[in-house]
Amino acid sequence: MRDGAYHQAMAVAPRAMRPQGRLVQAGLVVAGLAAFIAMCADLNLAPDALFAGLDKLGRFAEGALPPSDGGDPLRIVKALAETFAMAFAGTVLAALAALPLGALGAKTVVGQPVLHFAFRRALDWFRGVPALVWALILVSAFGLGPFGGVIALALADIPSLAKLFSEAIENCDEKPIEGVRAAGVPPLMALRYGLAPQVTPVMASQCLFFLESNFRNAAVLGIVGAGGIGFELEERIRIFAFDEVLFIVGLYMLCVAALDTVSQRLRASLA
Repeated sequence: MRDGAYHQAMAVAPRAMRPQGRLVQAGLVVAGLAAFIAMCADLNLAPDALFAGLDKLGRFAEGALPPSDGGDPLRIVKALAETFAMAFAGTVLAALAALPLGALGAKTVVGQPVLHFAFRRALDWFRGVPALVWALILVSAFGLGPFGGVIALALADIPSLAKLFSEAIENCDEKPIEGVRAAGVPPLMALRYGLAPQVTPVMASQCLFFLESNFRNAAVLGIVGAGGIGFELEERIRIFAFDEVLFIVGLYMLCVAALDTVSQRLRASLA
């Protein structure tokens, strides 16, 4: 029985079953543990720091109960609506800008390898800049308010959506386009009736996914001055009004869950 299991393991992973392979695996585990311990020490992840923080969190939790709307629930609802508007506007602007960029990034549109490689690497380079960094820059340039937040969300999403759009165009079936072209229609009409029906549901689904993500990111951007519910949270945390913080967080979680549910159903209907 044991010999059978050994031979079966040798057939599946012969290198791992050899003595040298086991030594390498053991060395990798030890090196990984050593690196983890060194990182914890460098980041000061010590038990005394954890217990000191837990003590403060306990006092915050005592002050958060029961949750309170602060006597002005309409202001919180308006801030939530502003946060959704930021996410929606940022997603729409990003999709509009990413559509032509996605077409240019598709191999089936721009077949020149050097240009295709340079364009894709440029998108990757801009994808490395998160929305929070854009928000810090734009809020410094344009001042406090949702304008900087909307542009920051759009700038952060454009490279990612352009890459996804280009992949959607590359993966489409050429036969419907060739069939429409064979009927003698102009090139734009061939794209309208041959390409668009294939890529539109995919692109719409990707935009809905980014809308969900942007609704969460918009709250973070508000903390750095982009307005919305993040600004309301930052104000109340600064004055230790944790009962109102708990109320806002609870309401925000309900909105996120509702948006996720609606978005998932819409994306399922598009699939």
